[in-house]
Amino acid sequence: MAAEAEVDDGAPAKKGIPKLFIIIGAAAIVVLLAGAGLYVFLSSSSAPSDAEAGQAAEASAAATAGHTFIFNLPPMIVNLNNEADSGAFMKLTVALEVANEEMMVEIQPRMAKVVDAFQVYLRELRRSDLEGSAGVYRLKEELLRRVNVAIYPSRVESILFKEILVQ
Repeated sequence: MAAEAEVDDGAPAKKGIPKLFIIIGAAAIVVLLAGAGLYVFLSSSSAPSDAEAGQAAEASAAATAGHTFIFNLPPMIVNLNNEADSGAFMKLTVALEVANEEMMVEIQPRMAKVVDAFQVYLRELRRSDLEGSAGVYRLKEELLRRVNVAIYPSRVESILFKEILVQ
């Protein structure tokens, strides 16, 4: 009987050892994850205060405005793709933001290609394509892509809408 008790006592001790390793491993993982989270939190909290961030944003906006140039395109009036013979048209006035004056000189001879690329794209639009802010954003991104293709290797920073009229 003593031998049986000894065997019974030994068996649970062997089963308890793997559970102990699992618990220690899980605790180590939790500690590592907590440490990583704390590191990310502390590194992001070193960001400037709201006042400093506002001043930095104003300074960078002034620097950006001082280092970019605006190239105005003539107004464009195009017929939109007729959904049901509605005769819709769009008047669009666009300006191109370029990095420097040299870029303005470089893209000037290629403006006919830019206007052509815009006209071809705009004539395929439907009135429903231009609804809401998402439609205007898609229009802006597509025009930016097309102008950069037309004037490659030069590059336009952004498209600025001066007027959008759809009737």
